Formats: sequence, C-alpha cells, structure tokens
Amino acid sequence: MAFVFPPWSNTAIRAGIAALLLGGAAAIAAPMIYIRTSWNSGQGYAPVQPVQFDHRHHYQDGAIDCRYCHNTVERSATAGMPSMGKCMGCHGQIWNDSPKLEPVRQSYFSGLPLRWRRVHDLPDFVYFNHAIHVNKGVGCVTCHGRVDQMAAVQQVAPLTMKWCLDCHRAPEGHLRPLETITDMAWSPGGAGETVGHEVAAELGVQRLTHCSTCHR
Repeated sequence: MAFVFPPWSNTAIRAGIAALLLGGAAAIAAPMIYIRTSWNSGQGYAPVQPVQFDHRHHYQDGAIDCRYCHNTVERSATAGMPSMGKCMGCHGQIWNDSPKLEPVRQSYFSGLPLRWRRVHDLPDFVYFNHAIHVNKGVGCVTCHGRVDQMAAVQQVAPLTMKWCLDCHRAPEGHLRPLETITDMAWSPGGAGETVGHEVAAELGVQRLTHCSTCHR
C-alpha cells in the first residue's frame, strides 16, 4: 500500500502514539508536581499590608510578647488581631505624627477597621484551632517561623496535609515548655526529644491523625 501511505507514515504514527502517551503521563504528573510547589502552598508569600508593621521592631526593640497583640491565641481558634485602640495606646504618644501610621490614626478616629491581608490562609475545609496547639506546647515559631526577624510577615511553612500529619504523628519533636511558647529563640539544645516527651506527658498530648481532627 505504499502508493496510499508515503514512507514517513509509520514514523508519524509512532510519533503520534508517543505524544499521546507522554501527554497523558504529563496530564497526570503535572497536577501532582504542582500541588507540591510553593506556587500552590503559598510558601514564601508576603502580601503588602495597609500598614508597614515591622515585627522586628515591636518584638525585639519593644519586647512586646506575641500575646499582647494576638490576645485570643490561648483561648480561641483564631489568634486575634489588635484593635486600633491598642495600637494607639502606644502610638498616641510614640511616633504620633509619623506618616506611616496615618492609616492607623484614620482607622482609630473613624471606627473603620484596617483591611489586613491574611498571610496564612488554610482552605475552608480545614479546621485549625490556635488555642489547643499553644496550650499543648506548640510554639509560635513552629508554624510561623522567626517572625521576630521579619520586616514583613511571610508564610514559611508549606501548611500542606503532609506537613501537618508529620507533626501529628510525632509531636514530641515540636513541643516546648509553656513558658517558652512565644520565645522565638528558645532551643532545647541536645535534649530536644527528651523535653518533648516530658511536655507531651505533662500536658497529655495525643497523636491525633483521624480525618475528623482537621476535617469536621
């Protein structure tokens, strides 16, 4: 049938079959690769906020504990955000004429809240409770990284299901005494696992890996 199909037909058919197979494999592999990248997880995301709030200055220079601003973190699912009244409690006297704080003053006097942009944004089908983690010995730095060294807060952890389960399966490596919960620089030294096991025993930490723990 050479007079119907030219000599290159076999090569073209083989190339077409190979393209279909490779295309099918790529269509399956591409989403699996994408969901593991920072483009999907948001790792490294640092949105521009309405006010240039520098945690380095407030935590290091001002020695302000995380819980002063995020004051519901020990009793609520959400960590909470400071009111403009709390901000103005200091900035009504310190830097009270700074142009950078004009949005804070406007919000305070108008009663309209600032529209902060969420940095760590879990999917709606995931349930997360700050209070249970903090009260069981999980430090702020474990999930949020060295916020005390950030000019602008960014997401440092991938926040993937695997990342969460790795901790839930073996929480001892991530636990610390409650008095060090907000201490960004705290380290157990060479006694990490020992300290973790002691904290787990004292606080009754469980290895919760059932689906309903996070998906309710």
